[in-house]
Amino acid sequence: MPEALLDPRPVRRALLSVSDKTGIAEFAKRLAEEGVELVSTGGTARLLREKGLEVRDVSELTGFPEIMDGRVKTLHPGVHGGLLADRRRTEHLAALSEHGIAEIDLLVVNLYPFEETLRSGADAETIVENIDIGGPAMIRAAAKNHASVAVVTDPEDYDAVLDAVKAGGTDLALRRRLAGIAYARTAQYDSLIATWFAKGEDEAPRRVGLSGRLAQTLRYGENPHQWAAAYKDGSERPGVLSAEQVQGKALSYNNLNDTDAAYELVAELPRDRAGVAIIKHANPCGVASGETLGAAYEAALRCDPVSAFGGIVALNRPLDGPTAEMIAAIFTEVVIAPDADEAARAAFAKKKNLRLLLTESLPDPAAEGALIKPIAGGFLFQSRDSRHVGPDDLRVVTERAPTEDELRDLLFAFTVAKHVKSNAIVYAKDGATVGIGAGQMSRIDSTRIAAIKSEDAAVASKLDQPLVKGSVVASDAFFPFADGLLAAASAGATAVIQPGGSIRDEEVIKAADEQGLAMVFTGVRHFRH
Repeated sequence: MPEALLDPRPVRRALLSVSDKTGIAEFAKRLAEEGVELVSTGGTARLLREKGLEVRDVSELTGFPEIMDGRVKTLHPGVHGGLLADRRRTEHLAALSEHGIAEIDLLVVNLYPFEETLRSGADAETIVENIDIGGPAMIRAAAKNHASVAVVTDPEDYDAVLDAVKAGGTDLALRRRLAGIAYARTAQYDSLIATWFAKGEDEAPRRVGLSGRLAQTLRYGENPHQWAAAYKDGSERPGVLSAEQVQGKALSYNNLNDTDAAYELVAELPRDRAGVAIIKHANPCGVASGETLGAAYEAALRCDPVSAFGGIVALNRPLDGPTAEMIAAIFTEVVIAPDADEAARAAFAKKKNLRLLLTESLPDPAAEGALIKPIAGGFLFQSRDSRHVGPDDLRVVTERAPTEDELRDLLFAFTVAKHVKSNAIVYAKDGATVGIGAGQMSRIDSTRIAAIKSEDAAVASKLDQPLVKGSVVASDAFFPFADGLLAAASAGATAVIQPGGSIRDEEVIKAADEQGLAMVFTGVRHFRH
């Protein structure tokens, strides 16, 4: 059999050019020990020489120096011929010989740090300079020619390649797997670049791409018969995927989804007060602000102690020991917080299945972002609902204006309603939810369910009357009829916050006045499907 058709293919020459230099020196050293000739560029070549390795400059392959501040160094037949020559074809081998082009058996390239440059807040010129051209071109060339060449884009593949080199060479299965990883990497890279170029455009981009890097494989999806995995998209938004898991078993698909919902909600609560959100099936079942985390947790739990069983708890402050003891007193799946003191960690250590996740910071609710929902034949793409409603956004539409206490609770309730599946109704009092109606087909049903749950919570907490009495109520969208508002008044609400905009607004306002309610319009809707 001709050597060109051998599999595994021996590695005699490797081209290494990396921005992320993690492990590259040791990897190159072990390649050299196996007799592999090293070719490199710029900073990678300098690093390898500093480590005592013999390295050829890529200019020796091209016969041409790097020019234009390094913009042009590998875009040359001396490189791409060595990568693209199909060793199974005699005419390709003849072309290599005729033009004096050296074969390249292994390409190791990762790309200019475009993602990191974006996150750094760099100016447009710096961002553009960190768009790699030669790297993606080489990666795609080597990946296309995976029948002859192995391409590595991630340091975690170094060991597998070294094992193959030591065993005599890379086999087709490995080269094919590495090629797939390489194309996914360039697709992700180009997608991020395209998204940056499209940022700020009024019109939807003509083309968008979805990309991510595997963060963890999951045992299954929403149900055991569905496979699932979690991916990072390069945005580095603080949250469940950036958190450190201190203890507990592996997170499930549903755990990740619910924990994300919880942390995004608690990040919107006032930062000058301790905040707690308890989530079940991606809906809040209790949310509160308080002077201490313990007080906030007690108030949040009081809203719906039955649904809180097996829920997710998110905190906007570092977890302390006393609050941890309270949380651990009932079955809780996940707790996520910016940090936790030693007493809190010790309290949770007694509950081995409870997952504790710690993050460095809270996500910014006002930050731009995109939400994607698959549908048959494609997907829906929209910006994140980053709109926050404050006092200046409100318009009083009733004869009675809300009191200061009512106004504070109205804004709190409307913030929570933004994170409740539509149709959403939220009753709140003293900085805490006291009744939540979620995901109903009619708004009046959500209104009634929220009041019923408040009554049930009162029974569970042995209260004289439901906390909904004397509360305020928020609706994520307008009341299409007065019946929902009247149901809220009947439950005990004294003030209402809603977007307004219905053709029956005047009818609803009249009903509010007749009930002595204060009502404000926000002009902002918060549907969540």
